[in-house]
Amino acid sequence: MSPLYPLFLNLQGRFCIVVGGSEVAEGKIHELLDADAMVRVIAPAVTEQVAAWSQAGRLQWEPRSYISGDLSDAFLVVSVADPETNAQVFEEAETRRTFCNAVDDIEHCNCYASAVVRRGPLQIAISTTGKSPALAQRLRKELEERFGEEYGLWVTRLGELRSRLFQDKAIDSETRRRTLHEQASASAFEAFQSSL
Repeated sequence: MSPLYPLFLNLQGRFCIVVGGSEVAEGKIHELLDADAMVRVIAPAVTEQVAAWSQAGRLQWEPRSYISGDLSDAFLVVSVADPETNAQVFEEAETRRTFCNAVDDIEHCNCYASAVVRRGPLQIAISTTGKSPALAQRLRKELEERFGEEYGLWVTRLGELRSRLFQDKAIDSETRRRTLHEQASASAFEAFQSSL
């Protein structure tokens, strides 16, 4: 396999399909909803939480099995189904040039979900290219301990500083670059922590 190109996708308002309604599918659906995606779930049965989201209008649930053509408008599909269904979903996704992640089925993926540490606007993604999700989860837990919630506040503050520096036309690019790097340093973070 060629090396992967790491990428964060903006799914806001994009049409995403989840094939399957299990607890694992529920977790994937939750992540898509958090990313403000427009979600359609295709599954004969779903968890209580997925059904509640459907009733609340947060997603569209089609209570049936996947059929060819279901991906016609999809930007991304996540298949949490049996290997045969995953293969069918993947084949259609490839034909339509749609991102496809089949959970725990590397053979039927053209993209892989990462283990992610989220601290406000800071997101650290870990991938093993599907080789060891267990290792990715362990590393995520270690990084969650290393990067506490205060990092979210700090990154927000760094973003505000960056915005002000770019708005000030009197500041030259080299001064701006140097200031941004100084403010993102370990010592600047320590000073920020002590001010909390």
